[in-house]
Amino acid sequence: MDIVFHGAAGEVTGSCHLVEVADKRVLLDCGMVQGDRDADARNAADFPFDPKTIDVLVLSHAHIDHTGRVPLLVKRGFTGPIFTHPATIDLVTIMLADCANIAMIDAEHDNRHLQPGQKPSVPLYTQDDVDAATKLMRPVEYAAPMEILPGVRVTLRDAGHILGSATVEISADEQGATRKLLFTGDLGPRNSPILCDPSTVAAADLVVMESTYGDRLHKSREDTVAELASIFAAAHKDGGNVVIPAFAVGRTQEILYYFAEHFDAWGLGAFKLFLDSPMGIRVTEAYDRHEDLFDVEAKKLWATRPHPLRLPNLTRTLDGEASRAINAIHGHAVILAGSGMCTGGRIRHHLRYNLANPAAHIVFVGYQANGTLGRILVNGAKHVRLFGDDIPVRAHVHTVGGLSAHADQSGLSAWYGQIAGHPPVCLVHGEEPGRSKLADELKAKWGSKVTLPMPETRVAI
Repeated sequence: MDIVFHGAAGEVTGSCHLVEVADKRVLLDCGMVQGDRDADARNAADFPFDPKTIDVLVLSHAHIDHTGRVPLLVKRGFTGPIFTHPATIDLVTIMLADCANIAMIDAEHDNRHLQPGQKPSVPLYTQDDVDAATKLMRPVEYAAPMEILPGVRVTLRDAGHILGSATVEISADEQGATRKLLFTGDLGPRNSPILCDPSTVAAADLVVMESTYGDRLHKSREDTVAELASIFAAAHKDGGNVVIPAFAVGRTQEILYYFAEHFDAWGLGAFKLFLDSPMGIRVTEAYDRHEDLFDVEAKKLWATRPHPLRLPNLTRTLDGEASRAINAIHGHAVILAGSGMCTGGRIRHHLRYNLANPAAHIVFVGYQANGTLGRILVNGAKHVRLFGDDIPVRAHVHTVGGLSAHADQSGLSAWYGQIAGHPPVCLVHGEEPGRSKLADELKAKWGSKVTLPMPETRVAI
């Protein structure tokens, strides 16, 4: 069994790893590159393998940086089964449809400015390609080993990152021996709202582990709740809006959960609340369909408190006209919109109308990759370009790190430490210095052999 790294190797997006086992080829994830200024070209480029030669695809979870090129893989010749958790199938159907729609809109926009002799833009893929991909998806429940190829089994366990997220164990029998590869996908922190804690894994021969926050520790949940309470108190006093860029899957639902849990304590009744994300609305409804995956506290809150989608002052804006109307509100509104890194979507319009207001508060609640508008704002930019205009940044910009859906250095190390014998590790899905700092931690604490793969790195298991 060998693994070849083709994506999220030295960066945090574009997850894609090829496992060669028993004369077969198993692909782990097939994600989009996001945030990079060359992202469009990289996503449209040829795969570093022939899609027709891939026998099976396994998806760790629904986030686009792990699934966004799946329809393209199918469009270019992949016809095998796609194994993943049932909740991931539910979510990814929504998310890939959104990607296809954005690609179509972008192509149409580009073609309106077509110069003589220029080739017209075509979308990366269409809804037909999404439909073809989802028809190949096969559900795999947690802790239920499934043979995906002769002598090759996959076992999914709850990764605690988003609904349906899974660690992926690939085990194979070859020449009288069994080899086990363990891929974390994205690993969530313990004690996060809604989700169960990441499941432990007893043993593996090689661990491929994410390292997004490999160089830092998150604030405690208690400190995070206190920080959010202070932000809303300040916003109430200042009289401006609160603008929250949030990923439609995971972070949006977590924020709504906190709104329901702390509705009175945070004085949220004094604000107009907007969920300005059609995909976020659909995803939250999907969360409702999978309450069996919630932790005990979330099941209790869902049943006994205001339902996060039915808060008394929450408006869900599906159409563009309703979204644009929000921009006429200059105070005491809380606007939750995507995208989480401000690379597109409705959030950019809300930033355009709020960044220059010294009474406004911009609250970042997730990771901001290099090159994104979110990272630029978090890094303290005084001016940004939006829709061709130079916008001064006078609003209060907050980074609430304790809401991350990724485990921090301590969480990653502790989870890995429970694996018998502390097997060799390949660290992916991390930028420098995050993953090298995590490598140092694993070597010092567990005596691990650590590899920091780059694209095309091959490791034998």
